[in-house]
Amino acid sequence: MTQPQQFVAVTVPEEQEAGVYANLLAVWHTQDEFTFDFAVKQPAQMGESEDGTPVVHVPARVVTRVRVPPGQVFEILKALNENMTHYEQAFGEIRRPS
Repeated sequence: MTQPQQFVAVTVPEEQEAGVYANLLAVWHTQDEFTFDFAVKQPAQMGESEDGTPVVHVPARVVTRVRVPPGQVFEILKALNENMTHYEQAFGEIRRPS
């Protein structure tokens, strides 16, 4: 017996329609979940490492954290690849930041 096809109807609450801006993503995981920390970079600050070498510190503030089960990562990667392909077909190749 075949399973019926599943259609998920996603709704976005009005207070979340605008979304939040993020220009940095940190990803980490445990055995049970992957965590995506979406953040906004703050102004860079010059500093020094322990050996006196100049370094640039870039603080970032997490604006939202999303946790997903490991099996969901495949769907996220698939969705990102499909959307990137459609974006590049419409607007041209995305240039990697330098």
